[in-house]
Amino acid sequence: MTEPLLRVEKLVRRFGGILATDNVSLAVLRGELHAIIGPNGAGKTTLISQLTGHLAPHSGSIFLAGRDISRFPAWRRSALGLARSFQITSLLPDFTAADNVALAAQAHDGHSFRFFADARKERGLREVAEAALDRVGLSDRAQVPVSRLSHGEQRELELAVALASRPQLLLLDEPMAGLGATESARMVKLLSELRREVTIVLVEHDMEAVFALADRISVLVYGRVIASGAPAEIRGNEEVRRAYLGDQHVVTRHG
Repeated sequence: MTEPLLRVEKLVRRFGGILATDNVSLAVLRGELHAIIGPNGAGKTTLISQLTGHLAPHSGSIFLAGRDISRFPAWRRSALGLARSFQITSLLPDFTAADNVALAAQAHDGHSFRFFADARKERGLREVAEAALDRVGLSDRAQVPVSRLSHGEQRELELAVALASRPQLLLLDEPMAGLGATESARMVKLLSELRREVTIVLVEHDMEAVFALADRISVLVYGRVIASGAPAEIRGNEEVRRAYLGDQHVVTRHG
């Protein structure tokens, strides 16, 4: 059997007496889009934060391409090809779209202590920024300050920032959050294209988007994975429907 790109084994994280992740185990295969869904407070963002190294688990293991990265700091995981977009926009509002991507590329290449101006001038970083912006459809907005971009454009820019590090695994935390119908449709189209280029773990509340995009879905409830499988399996799982999907009015036209 092919080694999963990401393998999580019995991950536990407590906050006081609350188990935010309760023996979470899952596998993400190379080349798939694996969605993680669940109600608010299920532990999804806590799980993502442990995968990226921004939050340490109390027990359990995380493997990337067969390598145990459980105790690696966030910067080292990033260097190995793990990138994340955040639920809340984390861009530099006074810098242009191109500047934000160039700075991300600069930091990933190990030059985070150089002056910001260098990222704007260095040809290699500019080329990386241009390619990433083109990939998400923002080439014509490259010189626009982030504060003047629409919310949807900022979400697309966050993807460009993540892609600038040339990741092998992309962790997306609520990329549809706050988007209108048109912006959501554009994001779904973009993710459907990106999934052919990079393995993606998607945390998302938009069930229509999840069932349109995912190869497999894991359902997290009260910190536990209660089911994991293909979209059709998840949609037909009675425990999942009782715990979560019953209140979501899942659209079925995608599968």
